[in-house]
Amino acid sequence: MTWTLLVLTIGVYLVEVLAGGSQNSNTLMTMGAMTNVSIQTGDWWRLITPIFLHLSVFHIFMNGFTLLYVGQILEPMIGHWRFLTIYLLSGITGNLASFAFGSDNTISVGASTSIFGLFAAFLALGFIYRENRFMTEIGKSFLGLIVVNLLLDLLMPSINIWGHLGGALGGLFLGYTLGLPGIQRPKMIFRILSLVVLVVISYFMYTKGMIVYG
Repeated sequence: MTWTLLVLTIGVYLVEVLAGGSQNSNTLMTMGAMTNVSIQTGDWWRLITPIFLHLSVFHIFMNGFTLLYVGQILEPMIGHWRFLTIYLLSGITGNLASFAFGSDNTISVGASTSIFGLFAAFLALGFIYRENRFMTEIGKSFLGLIVVNLLLDLLMPSINIWGHLGGALGGLFLGYTLGLPGIQRPKMIFRILSLVVLVVISYFMYTKGMIVYG
C-alpha cells in the first residue's frame, strides 16, 4: 500500500502540472482541493481528494519521502489494509478539523493530514504494547516528530495546523482501535469505545463547520 499510495500521489501531481499547474487555484479546485465553502455546499468528497493533491515539487517530495519512510516500518507491522485505513481516515479527520476550525477561504491540499495520522498510530501502538521496548521507543520517537512539526506549524502561518492536529487525532484513535494483527489487545470493548469516540469527534467537527454555513 505504501508504494501504491506513493505512485498514485505522484501520478496525480503530474496530472495537476499538465492540467494547468499545481499552484493554479482553478486546477486544484477542479481536481478536488478543499475549501470550507465547498464542503458546506455539498462537496463532501473533497474531504478525501485533497490527500492526493500537492502544491509543489518540494511539497510532494517531503510528504512522499515521509510516507515511504514511515510506511516501510508501519505497514509490515500492522498489515496492508490497516495501514490504508489509518492513512485515509486520518486524512479525512484532518480535513474535518480544518473544516471546523480553519480559515474559510484557504485551499487545503496535501497528504500531511494522513502523515500525522501515521505518526500518531505509532504513538498508540507504543502505549498499547508498552512492555515491548521497541514499540515504546518508536512511539516516543514519533511523539517527538509530532511535537516538533506542530511547533514548526506555529512558526509558519501558511501551514494548516488544524489539519495536522486532526490527522494526529484520527491516527491515535485508529491505532488504538486496530492494534496489531493476531494479538488480542486491546480488549474489544476498548477498541469499540475508541472508534465510537472518533466518530463522535468527527461528527462534531463536521456539524461545527456546517453551522457556520447555516
